[in-house]
Amino acid sequence: MSKNIAKTMRAIVASKPGGPDVLTLATKSVPKMQPNEVLIKVYAAGVNGADLKERQGKYPLPPGAPDIMGLEVSGEIVDTGYRCKRFKPEDKVCALLIGGGYADYAVAPEEQCMPVPKNVDIIDAAGIPEVFCTVWANMIDRCALRAGETVLIQGGTSGIGYAGIKLAKAFGAIVFATARTAEKCLAISRFGADYAINYREQDFAKVCYDQTNGRGVDVVVDIVGGDYLPREVGLLAHGGRLVIINLPAGKTATVDFGLVHSKHLTITGSRMRPRSIHEKANICRALEKAVWPMFANSEITTETFATFPFSKAADAHRLMESSEHIGKIILYSESI
Repeated sequence: MSKNIAKTMRAIVASKPGGPDVLTLATKSVPKMQPNEVLIKVYAAGVNGADLKERQGKYPLPPGAPDIMGLEVSGEIVDTGYRCKRFKPEDKVCALLIGGGYADYAVAPEEQCMPVPKNVDIIDAAGIPEVFCTVWANMIDRCALRAGETVLIQGGTSGIGYAGIKLAKAFGAIVFATARTAEKCLAISRFGADYAINYREQDFAKVCYDQTNGRGVDVVVDIVGGDYLPREVGLLAHGGRLVIINLPAGKTATVDFGLVHSKHLTITGSRMRPRSIHEKANICRALEKAVWPMFANSEITTETFATFPFSKAADAHRLMESSEHIGKIILYSESI
C-alpha cells in the first residue's frame, strides 16, 4: 500500500440488526488488496435493496464479503495489485463489489471495475454497476430479449426498473412497466416505456393482453415474486421467458406448469453477488462494449433521485424503505 494512504478509514456499519437508526460511523482498517485487486478512494456508493436486508440481519454474507454494506461505488483508484494491468492510480472508475462500498476506501477485483462512462458525473456513476449488470445478465443475457419483442418490467421506477426500461428500449423492444402511483407512471413514460401501468388501478395482465391482441408478452422481469408469479406465467406468450430478480412478496407460489409445458416457457432467475469474478468480469466487459457508448451519446442517462452524505446513511435507507424514490439513491463521501 502506498505510504500516503491512511491505515484507517470511516465506514458505515450496523451496530446491530435493525432499522435505519442502527447505522453509525465507525473507524475501520483500510482493506488490503489481493494481487488482482485495486484500492478505490470512494467518492460515492449506490444504495440497494440488499443493503437494507444486510442491515436488518436478513442477508447472510457470501464467503469473502466484508462486514460493510455497499455493492457498487465510484471513485479514484489509489493503488493496484501487482497483477493488475487495466487501470492505474488516479483513474476514475465505477465498480461492482461483493461488499464494502459504504466506506472511504474499498477494494475490488480489477476486472469488476469500469471506467466512468463519458457524459456521466462521477457521483451518479456509483448508481450504475449493480443495476445495469443485474439487468444485462438477466434480461439481455439469460432472457435474450430481442428487437420487436415485448417485455413487462415490474417496479418500473426502481433502479432495476429504470435500467430495464432504458436497455429494453435501446435494444428495440416494446416495454410495459408497472408502478403504484400516477407520478411514478409519468416517470416510467419519461424513461421511455411504451405503456405505464398503475397496478393499483389497473390489472397489468389485462393491459398487456389488450395491447398485444391477446398474445401476451415475450419477457417478464419480476422483482416482486409471491402471487405475481402465476399471473406472470399465464401472461407469457409462446416461447416466453420469466426472469426473477427479487422476491419480497414471497418465495413460494402455486404455478400451473401445464402452461410452462404447453407454451414452451422458460422460468429463470439469478443473483449478482454470489457470481464468480469471472462471470462478473464478462458482464462488465459486455456493458463497456454495448452500453457505455449509449451513455457517451446520451441515449442512456443516469437517474439519481437523491444523494446523501455518508453521515446521513440512515436517511438514505429510510427513503428507500418508503418506496417514494424514483431511480437511484446514492451516498457520497464528504471528504472528496
